[in-house]
This record gives sequence, C-alpha cells and structure tokens, in this order.
Amino acid sequence: MADMGAFREAVAAWAAGGPGGPARELAATLPVRTVVLLEGLSDAAAVDALAASRGRDLAAEGVCVLPMGGAMSIGRFAGLLGPPGLDLRLTGLCDEAEWGYYTRGLARAGATEQGFFICAADLEDELIRALGPTRVAELVEAEGDLRPLKTFLNQPAQRGRTSERQLRRFLGTKKGRKIRYGRVLVEALGPDRVPEPLDRLLAIL
Repeated sequence: MADMGAFREAVAAWAAGGPGGPARELAATLPVRTVVLLEGLSDAAAVDALAASRGRDLAAEGVCVLPMGGAMSIGRFAGLLGPPGLDLRLTGLCDEAEWGYYTRGLARAGATEQGFFICAADLEDELIRALGPTRVAELVEAEGDLRPLKTFLNQPAQRGRTSERQLRRFLGTKKGRKIRYGRVLVEALGPDRVPEPLDRLLAIL
C-alpha cells in the first residue's frame, strides 16, 4: 500500500530529473493536500516530533513533510508541487538568511509566501533559545554526548562564543546529530515554549 514515504521518494526522484508520473499518481491516491517544504532532515524531525506530541498524524491528514536538501532547492520543488505542477498547498520553515531564495523561488512558481515562517538563524537556534543552554546541555548529557561536547568546547575556536552559539555549532559537528536532536529538543519543550515559527506552522496544517 502506498504511503507518504513513497510520495516523498517519488518527489525527490522527480526533482532530481526523473519522471513525474509516479509522484502524480501517488498524490492522487493518498491523497496529498499540503506539502511542508523544509531545508533539511533535522527540520523534518522537529516538525514530526511536535506533531506527534500534539497527537497528530500528519500523513493521515494528507500532509507531506518534505526536506529539500537545502534552501536553493525551493524553486525546483515549488515548481513541481505548486501551481505549475501538482498544485498542492505549500508551507514550510526558512532560515532568515535564506529568505531571498524562498521569495524568488516561490515567485517563479506562482506560489504564495503565506504559510512560510522564518527562523531567526535556523530552527536549532530557535529551539536552543526556547529551552535555554542549561537545559540543552542536560539533554546532551542524557543522550550520552557530554564527553564530545566538553571536547568541542575546549577548542580554541569556541572561546568567546555564547553558549547558544556553541551548542548550535556542536549539533552540526557529527553526521546525524542535528537530526536526532531535532526530535530530542522538541520533545523536551513545554507547551508554552515552542518557538513561534514552528508553533505557527503546526497551527495552519
């Protein structure tokens, strides 16, 4: 039986230059009504974790959470999934520094910017500020990463940086770590501590 994972794979293959037929067929079969366009896998892990914490099954609701592999891909994905392509509703998150790519890419596809929410630096930065560096360090210890964190903090390049910046950089120092902590940090949030961009995104889905 087809599922949302199959649709994500079909869209990724389409965006990489493959045929669009499989994605079109799956979009009609599932059916898909909304696609959440995200820059990377860690963002997707965070969105999925928040949805689960609120008792929501986004796939069952016809919502596809789709990491694009970078902000510069927005134009290609918006063209395939927005008005020129499958004509699905598009939403998502964007790092502040990458908003220019989004505005240009969405405009070329004839898609609206409404429903896209901007993170000040990135989603990890939003989550670290929401939890506070002390709580994030506690979570790092609970995940068994305290020794790597201490080693990282002793590096000369980290001296003089704020705790928030150090932790944000640490999460990106090992493959897969950002993805894991995308889930861990969200699961540690209280209901009133969810960063505004992430909270607003879930509210409109």
